Amino acid sequence: MINIGVLALQGDFHEHTKVLQSIGVSSRLVKLPRDLAGLDGLIIPGGESTTIGKLAEDYDLIEPLRQFGQQHAIWGTCAGAIFLSKDVKRDQPLLRLMDIEVQRNAFGRQVDSFEIDLQVPFLENGESQPYHAVFIRAPMIKSVYGKAEILLKLPDGAIVAAKQGRLLATSFHPELTEDDRFHRYFVELTQS
Repeated sequence: MINIGVLALQGDFHEHTKVLQSIGVSSRLVKLPRDLAGLDGLIIPGGESTTIGKLAEDYDLIEPLRQFGQQHAIWGTCAGAIFLSKDVKRDQPLLRLMDIEVQRNAFGRQVDSFEIDLQVPFLENGESQPYHAVFIRAPMIKSVYGKAEILLKLPDGAIVAAKQGRLLATSFHPELTEDDRFHRYFVELTQS
């Protein structure tokens, strides 16, 4: 049985656990280093990246999360993508696991949040069935280098998803839609 953790320091972690449950995947909330034991993967949810980072420091989670990410799959959504990145051009706690630079709030403030249908060829039926992506105060992946690769761009060329081995970063919130294909894709990554 696959067991995926969801970092539960701040943000919309409950929504991720609901999606995992709906697709038959066991999940556990992660608040302390010991909670990582026995997991096949970890989701770092959206929320506020600075708060997530500071709480991870307070709970001595930074180094255990880095070590976990060297052996297991981690998916960062929105703020989680920021937390996974190596650079955000500002001083804040980061895991520095992915070869990506992320720009916080790249599309504007809360009132500038938007939704868009995207063709996502690597998802099941991704070319024939668009994926409805929800962007809330979303970051943009400004650059991808080293071992990271671009997975998805908006029509204007903005990078909104990247992958590096079993690490996945998305600027949007798949847990806020009825479409579970990104969660299923992450489950496959945990087994690769």
